[in-house]
Amino acid sequence: MPTTRSDTVRALHRALESGTQGEALRAHFTVDATTIERPNRLKPAGATATLEQMIDASSAGAQMLNWQRYDELSMLEAGSTVAVRCTWTGEIANDIGPFKAGQVLTAHIAQFIEVRDGKVASIETYDCYEPF
Repeated sequence: MPTTRSDTVRALHRALESGTQGEALRAHFTVDATTIERPNRLKPAGATATLEQMIDASSAGAQMLNWQRYDELSMLEAGSTVAVRCTWTGEIANDIGPFKAGQVLTAHIAQFIEVRDGKVASIETYDCYEPF
């Protein structure tokens, strides 16, 4: 069990890096967890998702990547919120849409993650992708 809110965030990132997906990912979230993805290059209109939608998307997303990594550059805890500045890197597994197998994507990210009872309750993320 993570001991700080920042540890909770790090545990989620490590789980994603290790390929945790679907139902196995549920353990990191509160039952009412949500996410807001602000507009970015991959999702120009942004997106919101419930926990069920996040769980479903995690399985689809895992099939797209050979690997992914979160390099946390800084974290700041303020009450129940952890502000995270990180760089995400992932390698595309198969040709899909504009992406080619082996292509590496990089995004510079600011996340505001609410933690409740040692689990993620909400994520608001601002993903700035490098050109691809």
